[in-house]
Amino acid sequence: MSTKRGFVQPSIPRLDGHYDHWCMLMENFLHSKEYWSLIEDGIPTVIEGVQPTPAQLKAIEDAKLKDLNAKNYLFQSIDRSILETILNKDSAKSIWDSLKTKYQGITRVQRAQRQALQKEFEMLNIKTGKSVTAYFARTMTIVNKIRSNGVKNLTDLTIIEKILRSMMSKFDYVVCSIEESKDLDVISIDELQSSLVVHEQHMNAHIMEEHTLKVTT
Repeated sequence: MSTKRGFVQPSIPRLDGHYDHWCMLMENFLHSKEYWSLIEDGIPTVIEGVQPTPAQLKAIEDAKLKDLNAKNYLFQSIDRSILETILNKDSAKSIWDSLKTKYQGITRVQRAQRQALQKEFEMLNIKTGKSVTAYFARTMTIVNKIRSNGVKNLTDLTIIEKILRSMMSKFDYVVCSIEESKDLDVISIDELQSSLVVHEQHMNAHIMEEHTLKVTT
């Protein structure tokens, strides 16, 4: 970003797959450049059969120049693969409308996917007969899908708290021990998994000993 007399030139927002976010940033950017009216209304046109005044002609020429600048900003905000789909658009408004048509449908699908994944995350519970390792693998698979869909506020702490709430009652002792002895803001997901796996192995070994004792008796 360049500066001039203390003014910071804002960078051009990049369309990185998250259309809603880019749209909000780009609209604000074009407002700051006083080009947004071209997106909303397009370039003024001469009414057929009406002789325009010199002032009107000048306004149209000025708008065309501004539109070129607005188009340039839009071109810089998208990558080549997207650019090739809008090369036939002759104004900033037509480019904006084309991107809106393309990506709003995709955005709706992405939003539905995020909602479905977040619901699946909320419903997660370790099931009888499933190992701690398998439960963590299933949880992190869903977490990675949620994060790859643009959700940034799913923190490790949220995941750890969710896992501790989801454990079966036979893990109550170790869950209480972890909550009391460790700072959940500091413990990592890997450390939590290790603690629960060790507890699971102890329980399984104890069950095997009881089973062996019964058989022997």
